[in-house]
Order: sequence, then structure tokens, then C-alpha cells
Amino acid sequence: MVSGLSTLVVAGVASFFMAWAIGAGSSGSTPFAPAVGANALSVMRAGFLVGILGFLGATLQGANVSEAVGRELIVGEALSPMAATTGLLTAAFLVAVGVFTGYPIATAFTVTGAIVGVGLALGGAPAWAKYQQIATLWVATPFLGGGAAYGTARFLRNERVPEPVAIPLLGGVVGLIVANIEFVLLGPPGESASLSAAVGRELALPAVAGFDAGALLTSLVVTVAVAGLLRQQLVADATAGQRRFLLALGALVAFSAGGSQVGLAIGPLLPLLDPFELPLTGVLVGGGLGLLAGSWTGAPRMIKALAQDYSALGPRRSIAALIPSFAIAQSAVFFGIPVSFNEIIVSAIVGSGYAASEGGVSGRKMLFTVLAWVASLVLAFGVSYGVFTAIRSLG
Repeated sequence: MVSGLSTLVVAGVASFFMAWAIGAGSSGSTPFAPAVGANALSVMRAGFLVGILGFLGATLQGANVSEAVGRELIVGEALSPMAATTGLLTAAFLVAVGVFTGYPIATAFTVTGAIVGVGLALGGAPAWAKYQQIATLWVATPFLGGGAAYGTARFLRNERVPEPVAIPLLGGVVGLIVANIEFVLLGPPGESASLSAAVGRELALPAVAGFDAGALLTSLVVTVAVAGLLRQQLVADATAGQRRFLLALGALVAFSAGGSQVGLAIGPLLPLLDPFELPLTGVLVGGGLGLLAGSWTGAPRMIKALAQDYSALGPRRSIAALIPSFAIAQSAVFFGIPVSFNEIIVSAIVGSGYAASEGGVSGRKMLFTVLAWVASLVLAFGVSYGVFTAIRSLG
């Protein structure tokens, strides 16, 4: 029991460090960097808000990705305490190297590679169906995120569509997504539900063509309300309305980052916690606190640095980058797929950058970034597999 508790403590420390690194890194710094670059928000206030929103996202939406990382990457063999600890320590060490040397170590690639490595070394079988889901999203993200950001930026630059029309239309799309993302608090015990589903359940309207009429009506109301509010603000003060929309998008992306990234830190802990029968919500709160600590202590410096890059994009291209980032992060949460927030954000920035001739996107830098992502996955897999195999041979 003492040995098991010691293992849990070591794994918990590694998990908390991972959560801290995620909060201090891309998920804690990118959501509000556009708003800071547009002078809509101070650096310190951005760091404070992103920490709170990341914590809420982790607590309310982190279950799916946490379960996937902890239980769905290997078939036929549950992670042992030593395997989970080895995977977490390997991933945490590699992330630490990236944090302190400046190399772009992708957390999602690193954690996924490490857990798959120790799982296979333990004797488990590959979860090919889950790997196919993960690979599909990882490969599709640059094209979907970059393509959507490019199209959105071009739409906002179209002189035939005035800004008081274009931005409310985009706001309506965001409102539609918000109405249909799932939250733990809105569902029955042990389940999640969206705002539209929860309200539709209360309205109990007859189905229309097989769809819940109450949910459809709620989605429509939220969509129109968000678009109408944005239209009103833009007509009153175009600059202020644009900045408020940018702040709202930053808040949604920060919330989504918490929900999609916390599972990378606490997912490997779940098999270790089974004997203690701790509720998943409590574990999510612990992971959210790690994200919060990282955001409050490390994110302001990163936000200040990134804001200079985002200020070159301008408010419209920043909006174009954040909308697909929000949508992709929420898709990852819904399907329980660990995804790199760096990949999401970088793809969206590149897409919005290509929409302008002065975008200045560096092909060499992009190639280096992609190679770093692949290297993160391969290195984490190889190191964790080798280390755990050596530990088992010694035991």
C-alpha cells in the first residue's frame, strides 16, 4: 500500500507539472494574445482571465479527453501504476526540456506517444480504431483550421460585405456552436448535455423530421441573439464592438483549451486512482488547478511575446484565426481526442496569414514546426517504451 501510494504521489507530481506546463504554454497564452495585440486587454488581466477560464473548461469539459488518454489508447491491458508513472514522467521530462530550451515540444503528441509506448511495453494491443480517429484529426487540423481561417479572413476583407454584416454573421455561427457544446452541469448525473438539449428537454416539443424541435428552437434563438447583439454593438461603435467580439472569442478558446488539454495531464492518472474510488470531477478540479497555476505564473510572459505576432495580424485576421480554433478544440473535446493546441493555433494563424499578400508565412519555419511535432511523438514513444521495458526486466 505504501509503495502504491508513493507511486501515486510521484505520478501526481508529474501530472501537476504537465498541467502547469500546458497552462503556461500555448493553451494559456494564445487565447487572449490577439486581444492584447489589439490593445483590448492588458497582459496581466489576460493571464488572470485565461487561468480562470481554463480551470472552468477543465472542470466542465475535461472528462472525454481524460478518459481517452487514460483508458482508450491501449486495448486488453489496463495501465499499471508503474506504467502510468513511467509514461507521465517521460512526457513531463520531454515537455520540461522543451519549456526550458525553447524547442516546440507538442504536449499532445508527447503524452500520446509516451502512454502508447508504455502500454505496448506492458503487453497491451494497439487501439487501432482510436489511433485512426486521432490521426484523422491531427492530419485534418492544418487543412480544416487553416482553410477555415483563410476563408473567414477573406470574407472579412471582402469590401462587398460590410463589417456590421460580416461580423454578426460569424458571431451567429459561434453562438450556434456554443448552444450545442456539452457541459457536465447541464446533463443528468454522470453525463453531459448541451444548452440546446437541456432546454429542449424542458420544452418537450414534438420532433420535427426526427429532430428535437426544442433543441432546434434553442439553437436558433441563441444564434439570432448573438448576431443581433453584435450587430447592435458594431453599429454603435465599430471598433469597440470588434474588440468585444475578439475578447469573447478569446474567452471561448481559453475555456475550450482547458477542456481539451487537461486530459493530457490527468488522463494517465485515472487507472492509478481506480482503487481509491475518487470521483472524476475531483480529479478534473485538480488538473484545472494545475492549468490555473501555469496560466497565472507563466502565461503573461508568453502572452506578451505572442501579442507582438498577433498585432501584425490585426483584429480581423485574429478573429479569423480564433473561430476555427474554437470549433476544432470543441470537436476534440466531443470525440475525446487528444489534440495539440499548438497545431490548432499555428494552422489557423497560417491560414489567416495567407489571406493577405503581406501575410509573410515562412515555409521553412512551418516545416521545422511539423518535424518537431512528429519528433515529439516518436521520441516520447521510443523513450517510454525503452524505459519501461528496462524497468520490467530489472523487476
